[in-house]
Amino acid sequence: MRAAVFKGTGSPLAIETVANPQCGPTDLILKVKNCGICGSDLHMTEATSIQPLPSGSVMGHEFAGEVMEVGSAIKGQWKVGDRVAGFPYIYCGECAGCRNAGTGFGVCEKGISIGLGQSHGAYAEFVRIGATGAHKLPSVVNFHEGAMIEPLSVGLHAVDKADMQRGATVLVIGAGPVGLSVMLWAKFLGARHVIVSDKAEQRAKMAARFGATDAIDPAKALVPQVEAIAGKGPDIIFECVGAPGLINETMMMAPRNCKIVVAGVCQQMDMIMPLMGIVKELTLQFVLGYRPADFDYVIDMIAKDRVDVEHMITDVVNLDGLPAAFEALRKPVHQCKVMLEN
Repeated sequence: MRAAVFKGTGSPLAIETVANPQCGPTDLILKVKNCGICGSDLHMTEATSIQPLPSGSVMGHEFAGEVMEVGSAIKGQWKVGDRVAGFPYIYCGECAGCRNAGTGFGVCEKGISIGLGQSHGAYAEFVRIGATGAHKLPSVVNFHEGAMIEPLSVGLHAVDKADMQRGATVLVIGAGPVGLSVMLWAKFLGARHVIVSDKAEQRAKMAARFGATDAIDPAKALVPQVEAIAGKGPDIIFECVGAPGLINETMMMAPRNCKIVVAGVCQQMDMIMPLMGIVKELTLQFVLGYRPADFDYVIDMIAKDRVDVEHMITDVVNLDGLPAAFEALRKPVHQCKVMLEN
């Protein structure tokens, strides 16, 4: 099959022919229809990453596709032609983590990530997933929307972990796909004020379509601007950028008793001033990925037209155009979610 292969830091992805994925007894092989480019993919290819991507890897973990092959142990449960969104993690189903901790990113002692360096991802014509990670798409949910389920689940999980109260004042730093997803679910689940700060004017404008009630100037102190809008400081601040130093900067600006949810992925060593968290009694909540139940909820909300997400996609490219589109996202101008389409 053809795939976009990582060749090393400083080199663009290369379109090459690689071996087709092999279907295990409890696996499905999907023909990739759509796959989004994630900021985590960009970070993993940078020299500063503490989780470097092995050369020869095929990335891509935000995907939807059509079943092409069904494992011998699950015939009858799935059939060729089924339309699915893929949960990018393969569970063993037998270890203590799977038995006791439920399902979610990182709980399986033998788990294999898809598109993050362990198993080839969906920047390709085909991808292997575990059948337990296949989420069937209703006929009313198209493949573009199917590939958006993963980033939308990231935002849903972040808002869930925030324990947000109805009527809350929320500040979202960063209006990329994760930030937009956080805004969508924060507003959907009852926030009164959803205020966004982003240096890219076009992204800040786009935020209004995803639940943001106000956009503020990132060049000025953020909390006073929130206070001017809401009459109080933020109850929750979502850090959705992942830049070094931003967690500490957020702690410095946060009002007393604020909760800071870190949804941005920083892959460099960073520093904070713990005293600031102590004197303000801040809560610092880190989040990882999502749960399968988040996928199911997002699919249901899309199918029922409760949320509209396809307009987050600003660019669609084929496999040959993927390397250039990937590199362009290192310094985005207008792009939000760039989508591979096979």
